[in-house]
Parts: sequence; C-alpha cells; structure tokens
Amino acid sequence: MAHVSLYRRFRPDSFDKMVRQEHVVRVLENQIKQGAVGHAYLFCGPRGTGKTSVARIFARAVNCERPKGASPCGKCAACKAIADGSLDVVEIDAASNNGVNEMRDLREKVQYPPVTGKYKVYIIDEVHMLTDSAYNALLKTLEEPPSHAIFILATTEPHKIPATILSRCMRLDFKLIPAEDLEAHLKSILKEIGKEYETEAVAAIARAGAGSDRDMLSIAETCIAFSEKLTYEAICAALGTADFDTTAKLAFAMLCADMPTALFVTENLLAEGKSVGVLMRDLLELLRQIAVAKTCANAEKLLALPKELFCKIKEI
Repeated sequence: MAHVSLYRRFRPDSFDKMVRQEHVVRVLENQIKQGAVGHAYLFCGPRGTGKTSVARIFARAVNCERPKGASPCGKCAACKAIADGSLDVVEIDAASNNGVNEMRDLREKVQYPPVTGKYKVYIIDEVHMLTDSAYNALLKTLEEPPSHAIFILATTEPHKIPATILSRCMRLDFKLIPAEDLEAHLKSILKEIGKEYETEAVAAIARAGAGSDRDMLSIAETCIAFSEKLTYEAICAALGTADFDTTAKLAFAMLCADMPTALFVTENLLAEGKSVGVLMRDLLELLRQIAVAKTCANAEKLLALPKELFCKIKEI
C-alpha cells in the first residue's frame, strides 16, 4: 500500500476532531441544527489551519441523512457517495482555474440539481487568485444562487477579494493554532503510530509549525524519518538548525560586546555552508529564549527545552 502523509492520514472527518477553530465550528454546527444554512461562505486565515478540512466536513454534514449532532455520520448513502467522489461536492483550485471560462462553466453546471444529497457544495480554494472577469462571472451566481447550491470560498488573502464578493458571503476567520494544542495533537498521533518521543522534541516541532497544523505534521514526518526516537537533538539536526552551543557562543559574545569572538563564530558558521537567513532565525529564537528566561518566573515551562540547554540559557 502506498504511503500516505501524516496530514492526509490524520485529516479530521468530523467537527469534534478539529484542532481549535471552535468559533468557526460553533457557527456552522448551529446553522446545520437550525436548518439555516447560508448559500455562500468565506473561510479566510493562515495556511494549514483547517479551512479546506472544515469545508469538506460541512459539505458532508449538510447532505448527511443521519448526522451525529451536526457532524456527518460517515455511514449513510450520501456520506459514502461523497467519500467516493460524488458530483455533489466540487472542489476547484482557483490558482489553476482562475479564468472567466471556468467560472462561466460553473455558472452553467450549478443549475443542475444534486445527484444524491440535498445540496451541491462548491469549494473554491485560493479564491483570491481569480481574475477580475472571473469574479464578475462568479458574482452573478452568488447574487441569485439556486436553492440547492452552497459556495465555500477559501483564501489566505481576503484583502485581494472584491468588496462585491465579500458582501455576499458569511465571513469566518480561522486563527493560528496555539503551540499547546499543536503539541497535544502531535502527541496523540505519535501515540497512535507507536513512535517514541521526548516532550522537548514535540514542543520544538510544534514551535516550528508556527500555528499551522499542516506545517507541523509535514515537519514531524521529516523528523520521524530521521531517527528511531524523536529527540530534541534529532529534531535540530533534521530541521537544519545551527548547533545550540555554537549559537549560544555567538549570542553570549554579542551580549558581552566581544566583537572578535562574534565575528569568528559567524565566519566559521558561514564557511560551513550555513545560510545567513537560517542563522538569523536561530539567533533571534535564542535571544527570545534568553529574554523569556530573564523575565519570566515560569520560563522553564514556557520554553520546554531539555534541562541542560535551559541551564545554559539561564547562565547567559
């Protein structure tokens, strides 16, 4: 069987499995329960925060014959048909289908009633990539949509969408996911796949995800392939970060105004092929950790670093 990446394998299939985004889920669940589903939604927010996943769950939920609360059951004929690629749920990548002809084609096909469910759901991803003429073609459909049609527009850049489109959609903003929620999600996945890990390693991967669940899982997959057990040292090596001791030596020299040592360490790092951008990122992260250790009473818990590394930071 072909390998399936972590973010695809563990993509949520019900609202209760979503990592955070409770404010979005609550609105959609209440609308489904009350039978007050809108005809157009705009999902906007950073990449990897669950926009497409929520759109797919919502598309199945509005067509489900026996929903569990507001989530799809996954067992009825409608759920199985959508899982097998039903024509009732259409996903369009606006980055590669951004012309007026594609939107005109959509406008013609949207008039046909759904095949198995109650609604035809159109999920248009990266909608900000549409051309002006394509927006105009889509606008007419959003103004007078058929009763069986629901549009879900997803974007990371809502400011690029014309006001005429925005005013016809219910806007739901997805937020970056806190590190503690990413850690909890990753730990549950590692437990399920039987991978040993150090708590500090999981915390490092969650921080590297920078609020994106998908980014975190992509990074985790690289780290899982790197070593038998997820350790902090293995994570640093897999992510290509500078050796902690070397970066700490550079930071200490800077803070002590020891210019010869700072320039010597920097020159050695660059001679080894270290990217200036990556070096800056590592240095800024270390300076942030030093600031936290200096000012916060619960710094050890906040930073979630191995004890010996935290002691070095405290020393600096």
